[in-house]
Amino acid sequence: MKGGFEAGKKCFNALRLFKRMVNMGDAKSLACHPASTTHRQLTPEEQLKVGVTPEMLRLSVGIEHIDDIIEDLAQALEKSKQEAREAVAISVGGM
Repeated sequence: MKGGFEAGKKCFNALRLFKRMVNMGDAKSLACHPASTTHRQLTPEEQLKVGVTPEMLRLSVGIEHIDDIIEDLAQALEKSKQEAREAVAISVGGM
């Protein structure tokens, strides 16, 4: 994900098929945004030290149909890009 913590979190929250859970190990597709869930108690420096970047999503692909999985990821990525473009437009327009 490009765009750091907020972009990673927005994409994570936009997922529909993927269950947003921190416990991996199900037959269903699962997703986690470690910087805002499992590793949120760590400082940004500590997160980087253990390999967690602000924009990283952790995915566990399940047994759903591959077309459904790809469609869900594509729509979440597009939604996060669209929200980022809107935020820039608001920022520029407000100057």
